[in-house]
Amino acid sequence: MPHLSRRALLATAASAWAAPQASARTALDTAVASHDVGVARYLEIQVTDPRSRWLGAIPDAYGLHHGNGPVGALNVFITAFTQPKSRYYKDRTVAERIRLAAAAAARMQNEHGNFDLLTTNFNSPADTAFIVRSGASAFYLARQANEREFMRLMEPVLLKGAQALVVGGIHTPNHRWVLCGALAQMQELFPNPDYLRRINLWLAEGVDIDDDGQYGERSTLVYNPITNSALIAVAHKLNRPALLDPVRRNLDALMYLLHPNLEVVTEISRRQDRNQPGLPEQSWFALRYLAVKDGNGHYAQLASQLAPSLNPLMEYPELLQPGPAAKPLPDDYVKEFPSGDYAHIRRGNRSVTLLLDGNSRLMACRKGGAVVNAVRMAAAFFGKGQFKPMRAGRRGDSFVYEQELDAGYYQPFDPPRPVPAGEDQWYAVRPRRRRTEVCDIFYRASVSETPRGAKMRIEASGTKDVPVAIEINLRAGGKLEGVVEAPGAPKDSYILAGRQASYTVGGDTLRFGPGLRLNDYTQVRGAEPKLDGPSVYLTGYTPFDHTIEFDLA
Repeated sequence: MPHLSRRALLATAASAWAAPQASARTALDTAVASHDVGVARYLEIQVTDPRSRWLGAIPDAYGLHHGNGPVGALNVFITAFTQPKSRYYKDRTVAERIRLAAAAAARMQNEHGNFDLLTTNFNSPADTAFIVRSGASAFYLARQANEREFMRLMEPVLLKGAQALVVGGIHTPNHRWVLCGALAQMQELFPNPDYLRRINLWLAEGVDIDDDGQYGERSTLVYNPITNSALIAVAHKLNRPALLDPVRRNLDALMYLLHPNLEVVTEISRRQDRNQPGLPEQSWFALRYLAVKDGNGHYAQLASQLAPSLNPLMEYPELLQPGPAAKPLPDDYVKEFPSGDYAHIRRGNRSVTLLLDGNSRLMACRKGGAVVNAVRMAAAFFGKGQFKPMRAGRRGDSFVYEQELDAGYYQPFDPPRPVPAGEDQWYAVRPRRRRTEVCDIFYRASVSETPRGAKMRIEASGTKDVPVAIEINLRAGGKLEGVVEAPGAPKDSYILAGRQASYTVGGDTLRFGPGLRLNDYTQVRGAEPKLDGPSVYLTGYTPFDHTIEFDLA
């Protein structure tokens, strides 16, 4: 459902899968009820004004109309229309809305077979691939129910879109596999050797998965699940089981990237889900599919905690099979991912994430719902003092981060020479000048696990009396105690001068300290802007050496 929150629409379905004795039939009933909520929403927002150029389309939050709107509506409506348990089964109003959506999709498709994503992409085979995937699933259910009128309305759009995918290009790594998934679905519906040739061309590049089980974009919340779903479609529709191997590897990695509340570690992502909180809801399909196929109890357990989607339950009826007995998810480990330079520690209800790839967010940690989003450090060193480690990795029982910086002053050219006018030209030749009064600074941070959580020692040395600020950023929504407001700083900026601060969310409280307040300079020149949410600062000067204990017990 492209313009509605899947979490909001499907939240009620989660309880059926989570209950140990819930039957597949009960789960289907609950998924139907949740899907019907989505149908009602689509019926409400679909454009029905016959005077509108967008008749039959679905607006996004900004009132824009993309090609995925009407095709998404076709998917939502046809799923309900062909599901006997839905209150919209064979509903006349829904049938008419299907006709409107199909007509809108045909109008919005261009002469090349592509659709636009008005916020960024035009004449886009990549976005067309997503749309064909959704439309082909709807067509599959219509064909299964022998709804010939709907098949007739959708067929030209799908065939035209598939032809665009046979010749069209892409933007990002995951687009290759979405395109392959779309053509595999079309091959099942409308066999065509051109589809297979194009699929084989893309697959010949090799699936971009590393030794840690991450696809190239490392998008744990969004594009990993999209890639997994697409690869499963190709494997299932074209009988290519080898394509399930990268999916298994990615899901195995996911088992070790979960926080106590099942939120996913997203700090490692290279896409728009980076640092965004969220549950692995989009992974439900891959988890359930391989739980049943492989008899994998870990996959079954995680899938049982997530809300299922009605459309794949109908397209892949094996998802309704009982599946294996659930096995507990890993929750007591130190897991390193050396290919991606990150590590994750779980000890029951507490979690520590270590980012070792040069990220200014050195670590994050949490106790239940009380979350430290990030710990960062910056020094007022020539406007470039944000600590972004040049080296990081495990040393013994600690994870160590290091960086060196230097800066100086520039002499006149000798022998003299003219310097072009203009600021850009001045800076272009500056590296050729001799430097004097060179200053340097060295940063080191080390994080070690403790019986009650973790401790971080932060050091800065070299040039003396450089102001230093440590930022401990918290997820908004909790009660913060033991701190004072930081003078002259943005909203939600605090300083910890005392022994310990506490942060409580619901029944979860984490503590950290001791504090340090040798100055009030929290918004250091040249540092990255303060993060959203409450930020607690510790301040000092070089030489700097301070250890912060994070009590997560």
